[in-house]
Amino acid sequence: MTEEFDADVLICGAGAAGLTLALDLARRGISFRLVDKADEPFPGSRGKGIQPRTLEVFEDLGIVDRIFAAGGPYPPIRVYRADGDHADTTLMETHEPSAAEPYRMPLMVPQFLTERVMRERLLELGHRPEFGCALVGIQQDGTGVTVTLKDRSGERRSRVRYLIGTDGGRSFVRQTLDIGFPGETLGHRGLVADVTLTGLTRDAWHRFNEGDRARMIMFSPLAGTEMFQLQGLLPLDGAFDLSAEGLTRLIMERTGRADIRIQSVYWASTFIMNARLADRYRAGRVFLAGDAAHVHPPTGAQGLNTSVQDAYNLGWKLAAVLHGAPDSLLDSYEEERRPVAAGMLGLATGLLQADLRGQVRRGREVRQLDLAYPGSSLTLQSAERSDRLAAGERAPDAPVRGASGQPIRLFDLLKGAHWTAFGYEVRHDLVRPRAGLHIHRIGAEGDILDDRGHFRDAYAVRPGDWVFIRPDGYVGAILPSDSADMPENYLRAVGLAAEA
Repeated sequence: MTEEFDADVLICGAGAAGLTLALDLARRGISFRLVDKADEPFPGSRGKGIQPRTLEVFEDLGIVDRIFAAGGPYPPIRVYRADGDHADTTLMETHEPSAAEPYRMPLMVPQFLTERVMRERLLELGHRPEFGCALVGIQQDGTGVTVTLKDRSGERRSRVRYLIGTDGGRSFVRQTLDIGFPGETLGHRGLVADVTLTGLTRDAWHRFNEGDRARMIMFSPLAGTEMFQLQGLLPLDGAFDLSAEGLTRLIMERTGRADIRIQSVYWASTFIMNARLADRYRAGRVFLAGDAAHVHPPTGAQGLNTSVQDAYNLGWKLAAVLHGAPDSLLDSYEEERRPVAAGMLGLATGLLQADLRGQVRRGREVRQLDLAYPGSSLTLQSAERSDRLAAGERAPDAPVRGASGQPIRLFDLLKGAHWTAFGYEVRHDLVRPRAGLHIHRIGAEGDILDDRGHFRDAYAVRPGDWVFIRPDGYVGAILPSDSADMPENYLRAVGLAAEA
């Protein structure tokens, strides 16, 4: 007798991670529910920086242009000295787009606008989050998870195949499963608020008392809105007045300027900064993603981006296993993403210390284009490629042409829920067609022309090479044409067995 499930997947938490996973599952035809205990969407801009790698993810999900329309570039930083004078500098090292990296600069978008765009896209795909619906019980066994959900109508039980906790730093899912969350409290209490104010222009990110952690205060105009984000540090103990009057007093105390006055407070929060990483990302049929798996200081705009990419990594693997791939494929989620989060915690903590010393410039290290999975069990390549683009690295973009002569980007060929195989000047069909794999031959006799050499240069391929790109835009394998059964064995291992 076949067991019945109410949905394949329950996603607990409708923030950036949960919405990304929902979008990915929706386009793959996987049944899911997305619930959140809050009565309405998160209203604030706790995260406001969208890194280039995340922009690539958003392009694949079909929302990158909407994200750009909602936000704008980072403004210059205006640092005010004690005498009232100021000097402007840039926060980001400037890099122009290239053929391989179409997005090379972060974009500023308030978190509530980013998530609004994501919800609108999800609605287009026929789904919506269920707000005011809390997960209050979890019981799992070898075939599924029984969850208890509570909303205004009361409690009810539901049966799903997998549960994903994207429910934030105080994750009910993580705590219920007793998954450790070791790390450290960093000894800083942050203030963040979305406000309207008078006295400052919107052409710069205004920073006062740079390098003085007790008095530093910053005002960043939030692209796409009339608001500023107010940031600073507060004493570790004691209550604080987050009203317009209380914030105005704080500003006067720290800047000496009576003209900077808060008109309204849309959202405000104080928080103790921590750097913590879950002991494990998987417990049977339950997984953690986003802030449920890692928390850190907000420096460097890493949190929302890492959360999005957690979900983007997990989504295709869940779908593959639900469609018959080996369950071991899901073990690669923690294997790949937990080391990335560990590195991100170190980066964000280091940037915090630099910020407190007045060193705020950001380089390539925050843009997440160089994150890779070189040691993953899903990575396969010949040893001779040690000095070239390697399996496990991000798949570069490249301008090419179709055989009809029309220009096309490689990212256009990668976009969607499928794997992609590129055979470069191949002489025979080493890879057999199958569901879930798009095959392109690049060369004079293929369907794709690389007459300007952008693909060849970006991928460092030689005639006869095959490149397999995962659904999340990373190179899974690079194999020469004389690999015999190796491509078939690899594709079978990731759930892409050819039909008999």
